[in-house]
Amino acid sequence: MLFKRIATPLVVALVAGGSFAAAVQAQDKSEFFDQAEYDRQIQLLDAQPMGPEGKPWLQSMMDNYRDTSQYKKEGPWVVCFSQAGIFNPWQVVGNQTMKEELKLHPEIAEFIMTDAEGKDDKQIADINDLLASKRCDVLMVTPNTTAALTPAVERACEELPVIVFSRGVATECPVSYITPIGGYAFGAQAARFVSENLPDGGNVLALRISPGVDVLETRWSAAERVFAENEKIKVIGAEFTNDDRAIAKSIVEDYLQRFGKIDAVWMDAGATSAAAIEAFEDIGADIPIFTGEDQQDFLAKWKEEGLTAIAPTYPTFQWRTAVIAAKMILSGEPVPGPIWYLPQPTITNDNLDKYLQANMPPQHYALCGCEEMDGYPEQWGGSK
Repeated sequence: MLFKRIATPLVVALVAGGSFAAAVQAQDKSEFFDQAEYDRQIQLLDAQPMGPEGKPWLQSMMDNYRDTSQYKKEGPWVVCFSQAGIFNPWQVVGNQTMKEELKLHPEIAEFIMTDAEGKDDKQIADINDLLASKRCDVLMVTPNTTAALTPAVERACEELPVIVFSRGVATECPVSYITPIGGYAFGAQAARFVSENLPDGGNVLALRISPGVDVLETRWSAAERVFAENEKIKVIGAEFTNDDRAIAKSIVEDYLQRFGKIDAVWMDAGATSAAAIEAFEDIGADIPIFTGEDQQDFLAKWKEEGLTAIAPTYPTFQWRTAVIAAKMILSGEPVPGPIWYLPQPTITNDNLDKYLQANMPPQHYALCGCEEMDGYPEQWGGSK
């Protein structure tokens, strides 16, 4: 089922060998995993994107355009945006990229944004207030959590065209849900890299951000399955960091004391990768296999230390795509839907130098698609 989403977290701590595999098998039958969507995402990793070369924010991994003529409307337009919050560097980069994209569309006369500050109740109230205002021609939503925001998004769909991105909801009512290939592909790529680089097995620690968010739950559920296929892999723990660098570092320190050795750290996002690496450096331990994301501090450490690493990405250029989709829908142009699958590049040793940007701040995400926009790099905190 395409939009099957995760409603509650799977927390696996201190599971190993057969018990870990059994836990994974149990989850195969639960609401936490969608085999068809998993298979689709794995296949898309090898697909060629459609659309203008060099502009991945305009490309689609599937030929699934849908008619939007019913939403065509004379401008100027009011675009509304219910944002989950800006509480991590990925969202900061994406938000700045969106601001610059808006400047390219004079037909958007007004942009109304609400900030839910990471609170489900506030975001539900924000959406209700936006609908009650009757001012919005289209509504964009980045849900804080999946299950809680689904009813609010469904109510919005009854009144105007809705675009969802960054995180998903458990309904197909939005005109388009914009996402890179997806969390299953992200998690499986990182886990496969770990497994392939540990032919004799080893201790793997998984660090996750938080529960209840579909794009994060799918990353871990995919990794679980990959690790379960290698009987020599011992997953010694899966812990939530709340995207906090200090918490991530303390977790690693605790597991090093308890297990003596960690052979790989799998991460469902990259914001705390550099902090986790520091835990090994502080006690003089070898830095193990690491997975991360396209955040500059991780890429710089990878290059500096010659790490065995990989960085699946969840590109922030999708924030550009959301604005472009709003313009297309209100113009009555076809858009990919119900899911707009964007490319999802992977950073490896072979292309690391392409994404390492010494002129950008440590917490900048390389795949912003913003390098040719006015104000780059200064508006993203960089220098020429």
